[in-house]
Amino acid sequence: MTPSRARIRRTTAVRGVAFAAVAALTAVAIAGCSTSAAAMLTTEKKPFILSGVTNVERVAQLTGHDSLNKTGRYEIAGQDLGSMFQSGGKTWFVFGDTFGQREDGLTGGGGTEWRSNTLAYSTDTDPSDGITFDGYIADDLGWAKELIESKKVDGTEMTTIPTYGFEANGAMYLAYMSVKHWGEPGEWETNDAGFAKSTDGGQNWTKLDEPKWPGDSNFVQVSVTNVDGDLYFWGVTHGRFGGVQLMKVPEKDVEQKDAYRYFSGTASDGKPQWSSDMSAAKTIVDDTVGELSVVWNDYLSRWIMTYTDGGGDGTAIRESATPWGPWGESHTLVSASDVPGLYSPYMAPQFTANGGRTIYFTLSVWDPYNVYWYKADLVKQD
Repeated sequence: MTPSRARIRRTTAVRGVAFAAVAALTAVAIAGCSTSAAAMLTTEKKPFILSGVTNVERVAQLTGHDSLNKTGRYEIAGQDLGSMFQSGGKTWFVFGDTFGQREDGLTGGGGTEWRSNTLAYSTDTDPSDGITFDGYIADDLGWAKELIESKKVDGTEMTTIPTYGFEANGAMYLAYMSVKHWGEPGEWETNDAGFAKSTDGGQNWTKLDEPKWPGDSNFVQVSVTNVDGDLYFWGVTHGRFGGVQLMKVPEKDVEQKDAYRYFSGTASDGKPQWSSDMSAAKTIVDDTVGELSVVWNDYLSRWIMTYTDGGGDGTAIRESATPWGPWGESHTLVSASDVPGLYSPYMAPQFTANGGRTIYFTLSVWDPYNVYWYKADLVKQD
């Protein structure tokens, strides 16, 4: 999932399948956050207080031969994405298309030993100097394994890209999209979106038959958070030129498609309304949104959303008192003029400092096609 994937080519056979699993969720599975579910789901109208960010800084390079993690030892020269979730006392980093060898000067996705997705894990809890990986889910050679298999046939199934991971009912899940064809920058065709599941600590993964969402739906790419036993999914469609919608499901029913409810608006008292009909879902952020990430932030006492801005402004950040909004205006997080070819700003709630004022996040860069660790300070209005 990059500014342009037309140059991605098949240069090697798929090297296997795998992924991650473990422990049960807490009542509110938002690591590092003690805020009550009532505060996170308030219907009280609150003014917007985020006026932007400052002190944006690249902290470290996380992937690639010259990175903090020296990923060449896992046969990784380049990869992208890097969304995060917690399970089993570890933070798991979920990567997209991964290549083992790349020619010098190559821009964007490409190379040999192509794997559609890989997974690293870490017990590092100090984000200030970057995140050190404990390892990757690997094969017998020590290479990072492909987790969710794909056909790697353009026009049929080019690749399977993971968009977010989460833990539920003692297992781990990965939300993924089956990409049929990479089109123009920021556009792609998808077959469908669904889940893969692991129950053995990430070594083996199975694609679930259900639930699935159509490739033209608004839930092709998602960000997931558990609040008080319900899983909230903020979703966007394929590409980076649509808005955000919201659905939820009880954790215990995560594999039951008919248990999902779609946010369809608010009542006169401000309470959210939910529908079993996906077509009733309301757009809660009307923007050119791709590769989004939503977490609760204690410094603002708000939800914050980061995403790739398909309109060309780089990456953006917004705030809301509730999962469904209203969401505040868009502020630039990292600009495309400062970091050309940037995309996919993913947060994890445990990686903050200064009471949540400083946020840390992954950021992919098209040239040299690797993932970096960034930080920024949130600025409140006076």
